[in-house]
Amino acid sequence: MSERREAKDLTPRAIVEELDRYIVGQRDAKRAVAIALRNRWRRQQVDGQLRDEITPKNIILIGPTGVGKTEIARRLAKLVGAPFVKVEASKFTEVGYVGRDVDSMVRDLAEVSVKLVKDEERAAVQGRARESAEERLLDLLLPPPPPSRSAANTPGRPPAIEAPSDERDSGQQATREKLRELLRQGKLDSREVELEVSEQQGGTAEVFAGTNLEQLGFDMSQLGNLFGGQRKKRRKIKIPEAKELLIQEEAQKLIDMDKVQREAVNRAEQAGIIFVDELDKIAGRERASGPDVSREGVQRDLLPIVEGSTVTTKYGPVKTDHILFIAAGAFHVSKPSDLIPELQGRFPIRVELQPLTQADLVRILGEPENSLCRQYEALLQTEGVKLRFAEDSIAEIARIASDANRMLEDIGARRLSTILERVLDELSFEAPEVGRHGDWVVEITAEYVRQRVESVLSNPDLSKYIL
Repeated sequence: MSERREAKDLTPRAIVEELDRYIVGQRDAKRAVAIALRNRWRRQQVDGQLRDEITPKNIILIGPTGVGKTEIARRLAKLVGAPFVKVEASKFTEVGYVGRDVDSMVRDLAEVSVKLVKDEERAAVQGRARESAEERLLDLLLPPPPPSRSAANTPGRPPAIEAPSDERDSGQQATREKLRELLRQGKLDSREVELEVSEQQGGTAEVFAGTNLEQLGFDMSQLGNLFGGQRKKRRKIKIPEAKELLIQEEAQKLIDMDKVQREAVNRAEQAGIIFVDELDKIAGRERASGPDVSREGVQRDLLPIVEGSTVTTKYGPVKTDHILFIAAGAFHVSKPSDLIPELQGRFPIRVELQPLTQADLVRILGEPENSLCRQYEALLQTEGVKLRFAEDSIAEIARIASDANRMLEDIGARRLSTILERVLDELSFEAPEVGRHGDWVVEITAEYVRQRVESVLSNPDLSKYIL
């Protein structure tokens, strides 16, 4: 089933059910983002000027790392094909050194939106592009004959009577159709054709790195052309590669980029989602000196973006009034109340995500459609190794991960990846050799897990570094 669905069909209950396919627990957070997404559709149904007055109710997700904050926001955006950008608020504290200005998150959203719309347009014209590419490829395989130089052009001679074009070209057309059939059957894949391809010259972007030309609406992609960035070079390549290059080139010709940019800007404004992570890292009031000054400065820079302003991008001005902002942070040391009051007011919905229990970790390993166990099974299946996770092995992995989170830093479900890598390390290394002799079934039991992790668990100092 396709992940993207029509907004009108996505009731809050349906959104939560879709998120349940990939994320375990965190019901309150799922309900909050589901309502926020549904309110977008509701706003589009409102007539008159009142529609512009209805603004998104931005959300703060509060919880430790690895409990699903980012995944909830990312899956939500993917569900409706909305442009999505994740940024770390802490990087804006370094503006003037190695950081970026706050407006860059909106420009990044515009870039993502353009790519999203362009991919949709490319898919729509793929059939026509494939037909045009096939014709161009046949022209390369069988160039049309040059016009005949008859005596008609010789001075002093009467004009010659040429044969009808359909008779003259019937042999050429028959040969072309035979080549078309062979091409579609893949019988010409080993042949090479000479094709003119573009070669992007590097170095231009580095020369202007750190400048804010985008703020002036300058398209950096066009800058390369001024320095010969789009050079053409004739190369001999095999037919399958040539076909793909020609399809891309023909699809690009069929796409109306002005229409794409207009639609992309509109989608960024009306459906864009910006996920601001590590908000707790900039929570702090101004002191006489120290880093808190920088933190409050970032909050004040964020404020106009979240409140609603216009940011200049190379695709045109983008208004942020109706972009949905989802912020997240652990807030172990600071609290949401440590944010400046103006910014607090722009995030009226606050949801606390619960730390993951051992039972949650068991569910995470087995229930989601993209669970870690299914991922490892698919990876090793490519080598001819069939993994079978017994129920007691999943319970044991969850127990070890839960104990490690309790004794060390609590990194949530991310600990599962660390444990599984340790458990399957030897098997992953040996898989190419043992799998070549046919399907090899490996049963992962609780005892198997303990044997692979025991050496680490027996040394608490070592477990701090490995687990």
